[in-house]
Amino acid sequence: MKKILNDPNAYVDEMLAGLVAAHPEHYRLHGDSGKVIARAKDGKKGKVGIVTGGGSGHLPVFTGYVGTGLLDACAIGDVFASPSAEQMADAIRAADQGAGVLRLYGNYGGDVMNFDMAGDLVEFEDITCTTVLLADDVASAPPEEAEKRRGVAGMVYAFKMAGAAAEEGRDLDAVTAVAQKAADACRSIGAALSPCTVPQAGKPTFEIGDDEMEMGMGIHGEPGVWRGKLRTADEIAGEMMDRLLQDMPLDKGDRVSVMVNSLGATPPEELYILYRIVKQRLEGEGAEIVMPLVGRYATSMEMAGVSFTLCKLDDELEKLLNAPCDCAFWRVG
Repeated sequence: MKKILNDPNAYVDEMLAGLVAAHPEHYRLHGDSGKVIARAKDGKKGKVGIVTGGGSGHLPVFTGYVGTGLLDACAIGDVFASPSAEQMADAIRAADQGAGVLRLYGNYGGDVMNFDMAGDLVEFEDITCTTVLLADDVASAPPEEAEKRRGVAGMVYAFKMAGAAAEEGRDLDAVTAVAQKAADACRSIGAALSPCTVPQAGKPTFEIGDDEMEMGMGIHGEPGVWRGKLRTADEIAGEMMDRLLQDMPLDKGDRVSVMVNSLGATPPEELYILYRIVKQRLEGEGAEIVMPLVGRYATSMEMAGVSFTLCKLDDELEKLLNAPCDCAFWRVG
């Protein structure tokens, strides 16, 4: 294992300390655990709070999207490990400004269980919570079992749109409805070329040949839909778009935002090679692209690979997508 670290057991704590030190205008540590990040300045009183949580190893997800027009707080676990229920409860407390808190996160068993327990803990403190789960990974379950799908990069769109709705002063039910609408509008798929290494494990999460790739692999190395010889960029992009458009067909005149996302090691040059085909396919469907996002938005440590996310917009979602936001990793307006 080659990583720039000290003690593998201190990897997340030291990363968070550095994150806060580098961006004090955006982030602060909250509570005693050292694993809850909140906005440097609380949201205004009476604003709905939005929290997320999940394992480390995915920056900017989850922690990076704490900021104005986005999230209020985040509980972060060890690499690829869920935060504890108490850490999640601390994040909820940090986000609460008296108008309730939306829990907005990916559909993973440990996160669901611990966020449910956290909700029980803060219920005695008169903090009202709602929940929206992201389940946008089309490779992880068929459409008839969409509730079993994993939550991946589509959560970035949900953070943005729900965060904008909260900044407008909408109440908890309305912010929750926006988050659910955004979640329902997203479809994602990934492709992996190499594994990554969890520092505490000290070895790759899986093995794959130097001349191989896996279509549909999850962000923690969950099995995809096929493994075979590495294909060309145009072939990879074509199949990924086929699978997304089969799951969420587009009509002429539809407006859609698209994210071409590096899973960690894939450089921007290769993302732009892929985006050529994404744009061609969407324009071929008669769709209009709004705010294309090309870069690192949801990663998996140093995994080489890419994910595509389509977010189908209506007037409300498009307005919220274009509303101002500001964090260390993404700024709009």
